[in-house]
Amino acid sequence: MSPTGPAASDFPVLPAGHVTFLGAGPGDPGLLTLRAVEALASADVLVAEPDVLGVVRGHARAGVSTPELAVVDVSSTAAGVPVLRDAANLVMEAAKGGRRVVRAVSGDPGLDGAAGSEMLACAAAGIPFEVVPGVANAVGVPAYAGVPLRDAQGADVRFVDARTASDRCWTEIGASDATAVVSTTLDSVAATAGELVSAGRKPDTPLTVTVAGTTTRQRTWTATLGTIAQVLKQAKVLPSPDGHQPVIAVVGERSSAAQRDQLSWFESKPLFGWKVLVPRTKEQAASLSDQLRSYGAVPHEVPTIAVEPPRTPQQMERAVKGLVTGRYEWIAFTSVNAVKAVREKFEEYGLDARAFAGIKVAAVGEQTAAALIDFGVKPDLVPSGEQSAAGLLEDWPPYDPVFDPIDRVFLPRADIATETLVAGLIELGWEVDDVTAYRTVRASPPPSDTREAIKGGGFDAVLFTSSSTVRNLVGIAGKPHNVTVIACIGPATAKTAEEHGLRVDVLSPEPSVHKLAAALADFGAQRRDAAKEAGDPVTRPSERRPGARRRRTTT
Repeated sequence: MSPTGPAASDFPVLPAGHVTFLGAGPGDPGLLTLRAVEALASADVLVAEPDVLGVVRGHARAGVSTPELAVVDVSSTAAGVPVLRDAANLVMEAAKGGRRVVRAVSGDPGLDGAAGSEMLACAAAGIPFEVVPGVANAVGVPAYAGVPLRDAQGADVRFVDARTASDRCWTEIGASDATAVVSTTLDSVAATAGELVSAGRKPDTPLTVTVAGTTTRQRTWTATLGTIAQVLKQAKVLPSPDGHQPVIAVVGERSSAAQRDQLSWFESKPLFGWKVLVPRTKEQAASLSDQLRSYGAVPHEVPTIAVEPPRTPQQMERAVKGLVTGRYEWIAFTSVNAVKAVREKFEEYGLDARAFAGIKVAAVGEQTAAALIDFGVKPDLVPSGEQSAAGLLEDWPPYDPVFDPIDRVFLPRADIATETLVAGLIELGWEVDDVTAYRTVRASPPPSDTREAIKGGGFDAVLFTSSSTVRNLVGIAGKPHNVTVIACIGPATAKTAEEHGLRVDVLSPEPSVHKLAAALADFGAQRRDAAKEAGDPVTRPSERRPGARRRRTTT
């Protein structure tokens, strides 16, 4: 075992009584800059509008204060444009109290008029501040929509806020051939197009309109200045109570449909917009959910099992004491929960990763290894092939009395673990202390809206990673709707799903959660390609009519 050092933060700490004006970008949390993440990690107070808070909150430290920007103008809410509390007062009050404040705004703070006023207020009050630029909405959204603003020949690019644009501004853009990037709202797009036509732009000038840009809710329409109103009406987008949503419209030849077919990289992801149910806790599902997001999906974690301490903790206590006194040559971890159980027992006794010195450590897979490294332990053995008990046995060395002074292995596991690993280790000549480190029980039912989405077809896919996840999900939430794509990690899990009346659409080629996610992405890509080839619109499974049958696919 090689103990690793503690994961020390390299983030510089902001001075007290300081404000960071931070650009949160257009909506994708992945577009936050490194400096933005550093500032968030050391903030005492985070001031942000509700639509921005979700982007930055995950990088703030535990216990950060997030004062609510509540609606104060009731009449404005009826128009769908809420007026928020004066953020400047919240920022100034916190900074004068000696606190480190992050003021997060959408896009880039240099393009936010309110942020500029707040900076001036800080300067007048002698409060030190810094500005962390962000990806501007007017630049980031077209990039995600596959709409380049310039080409090799170059062109003028004009950025316009339709809410404040003057008649002179529209006249100048109308008389030019510049690419116009217009910030407006969905229900004002047609009026904006009319302004440009009246100012001299031809009605057949191409434009694209993108709503919810850089998020998995992104949607882009391609039309011309003369047809955009009809296109939005035919798409049943307008009229709508959501018409006040902000959009970015790009006007010019570079927003043409031909180019978007080739350059629309984001909306062409294989699982774009799919709501995928992952029957695991957030901690267990972290890397899997990240992988699903990389395919454009929206993962939704629903725990199907809960972890509880063993009914009789004495066996675990004796094993941990034996670990310290040199009873074991190896300790093998077969799950993240096993690492957590041992770590908690260590903390109970005042121990840390140094207690593993001189002991060889095995991990069943990458996620378990990552949990050990977070604990401060670098595993000596991780399967080179299949990440399972069988894969671990493939690489496990046989007991050799010449090189191994001790012949005993400590195996902390769940109460329902299979005997594959124990039997294999004994066959290799090892003695095994098979210890119940934790119990797995069925989790509590998810919220009612989640249960309704599961049964009513609100999810596009569900990933089953074991037979127990099938049984437990059906037990606590009901059977997934028949439009939902069912993806299973292996034949045994698929058999359990079919026994519960589910049609299995995707079968992982290997018993790995990441191979399972990749297989689902391949299924989504094939489904998208088939729709395009048939000339049909690309839809998500939850948008399909019930009753359509699909063949199971393996990759």
